Amino acid sequence: MTSDITTTVSAPTGGVPDQRTPPAGVSGRAHRQVTPPEDQYGTELAFLAAHDPGPRPPGWLLTPRAVVTFVMGSAGEALGLPKSARPGAGVPRRLVIEQKFVGERALVERCVVTLAGERGLLLVGEPGTAKSMLSELLSAAVCGTSALTVQGTAGTTEDQLKYGWNYALLLAQGPTEDALVPSPVLTAMTRGAVARVEEVTRCLPEVQDALVSLLSERRIAVPELAGSESAQVHAAPGFTLIATANLRDKGVSEMSAALKRRFNFETVGPIGDVDAETALVRRQSRAAVERAGAAYQVDDAVLEALVTAFRDLRGGRSVEGWEVERPSTVMSTAEAVSVAGSLGLATAYFPGDRDVLSLLPGHLLGVVRKDDPADAARLLGYWDGPVRRRAEQGSATWRALWELRAVLEN
Repeated sequence: MTSDITTTVSAPTGGVPDQRTPPAGVSGRAHRQVTPPEDQYGTELAFLAAHDPGPRPPGWLLTPRAVVTFVMGSAGEALGLPKSARPGAGVPRRLVIEQKFVGERALVERCVVTLAGERGLLLVGEPGTAKSMLSELLSAAVCGTSALTVQGTAGTTEDQLKYGWNYALLLAQGPTEDALVPSPVLTAMTRGAVARVEEVTRCLPEVQDALVSLLSERRIAVPELAGSESAQVHAAPGFTLIATANLRDKGVSEMSAALKRRFNFETVGPIGDVDAETALVRRQSRAAVERAGAAYQVDDAVLEALVTAFRDLRGGRSVEGWEVERPSTVMSTAEAVSVAGSLGLATAYFPGDRDVLSLLPGHLLGVVRKDDPADAARLLGYWDGPVRRRAEQGSATWRALWELRAVLEN
């Protein structure tokens, strides 16, 4: 991921620097902690739109093949525009498309086919498997925005999935189209775009039920506007919906059979290849540290030990085939990125205080204790098993980790 340069301007009163208003000539993107994919990869999207002039589903900015290429990358190959292509200003004639999602290409292709058929897509999986990121990338590539999003919680209401009212206008004018406040889903329907509902199983069942008629009838009734043309809002061609759900949250608000039938389910699993996961952890943790204005100084041996420990604890078996007691906490790639980023920041901000490898046991302990403090004993068991065995086999990295066992007993 790329990082933006953060700048500050002096407060007019001479006090604390004001980081809210960018100075003249500086893009507002430089003041974002997270840049939406449609902005971060805007050049790639414009390039792919010119690169592949093939048939596109209604309302799509890219062809289905180009959407897959945007998500999965061009495998390091520089793609070239056709001679007849006339791209916009700033779009190069040749470009390497960055891989953004580490996973099966077949999974992404199935997701794209689902969206092309205007059917709901539900991405399920353990926490930290990049479901939300994949939904953002797909939305950005299909309709140019990932912002039409509803975050599912126990407090999400039906209004947030349909519409609400500007009560000042409602009192002054009564129920009019001007007083209606569309939800992100309703906006996506009118534009023929992709709406996103995050953590749909955290919504209450009666709120989830609002999606059933919406996905089957493709319209929303506004009874307050009865008698006008706005009493029924119909979905424009291209409208569809991507929802995400964590398998760990399955029992929070179980989806009804009727709602399940409106979605195609795709399971996003952990990264299968250790080298690919290590490269992802390195890339994203480096970006996080550099975004903070520091130099990244976590060496490959530490990263490999970190990713190996996460994979062993996640799968319940080491790479050598030794049994490992799994903690209840999900040892996700996202957590590994967070730990690697913390190690990088600690090394940058406290240089020379201690070896970066010595910080790893404490960070792992913090991760496994998130769901159940008793999981600390399982991590200790991992140290007494695979860590000790690898140390006995002569690995200097694992010997150093074994000598840090006392950290886990505190």
